[in-house]
Amino acid sequence: MTYYQLTEPERYLISKLRKAGHRVAEIARILERHPSTIYREYQRNSTQIRDRVTYCPSKAQERRNGRLRRSRRGPRHEAWQYARVESLLQQQWSPEQIANTLRKQEEFQISFQSIYRHVRRDWRAGGQLYLELRRRYRRRKRHYGLERRGRLQGKRMIDERPAEIESRQIAGHWEIDTVMGASWEKPCIMTLVERASGYVLIGKLPNRTTKALNRRTIGLIRSAGAPFLTITSDNGTEFHGYPQIETATGTTVYFARPHHPWERGDVPPATATGEPQPKVRV
Repeated sequence: MTYYQLTEPERYLISKLRKAGHRVAEIARILERHPSTIYREYQRNSTQIRDRVTYCPSKAQERRNGRLRRSRRGPRHEAWQYARVESLLQQQWSPEQIANTLRKQEEFQISFQSIYRHVRRDWRAGGQLYLELRRRYRRRKRHYGLERRGRLQGKRMIDERPAEIESRQIAGHWEIDTVMGASWEKPCIMTLVERASGYVLIGKLPNRTTKALNRRTIGLIRSAGAPFLTITSDNGTEFHGYPQIETATGTTVYFARPHHPWERGDVPPATATGEPQPKVRV
């Protein structure tokens, strides 16, 4: 039997189902996974937030990616293969040309990223292989800096949200999110989770745009028959049309800090005390 690791969309769906109060066995059945796979996911990728342990899909995916990178730190090709690459570099071939030509000629497969990594390792060891590159390049540091993806001024941050929302004793405070499938698929779903009860509203979007999200969100709020005092979201650009939602529904929208979507919340206390499971409405 072949084992496949959990994908990023599956991790987001696990988070939504967990917030809706589904048990591990139910989540495993929905995802067609073994229950032990879901248990291991919780144990390996849960995050300590203040005084509690929570499951954040974005942090879980980040941890998985980190483990994958660390497991591949060593060279994955033999010495003769790197010697072949170096000979082509000395002929002023670019790493992209080398990777494509070796693949087409069925000599062996190596990605241009691996070639750049080999050049970088040689440079760190005091080698001069980097001088064979057509142009010098500077590796982009992958760290969090200022948010450059559609920054929005004047939005209310989660720090301004009333403190009583954290206790989950008052109904009417919701969390909104979107869940994507494969990267090439435009349709996605949006979810609204009520913090006190765990009640979930799910709507399908033709694409992840501000216009589509606003139309579906306003429609769900108006037909839900439930109070909507506040909504908390992450910093996705699809939520930048929030003033239209506030005007149409009378709710107030707050945003988590950039790169901290887990601040919105976690499983409602009711699901941990044996009370009736929350309902899901589509």
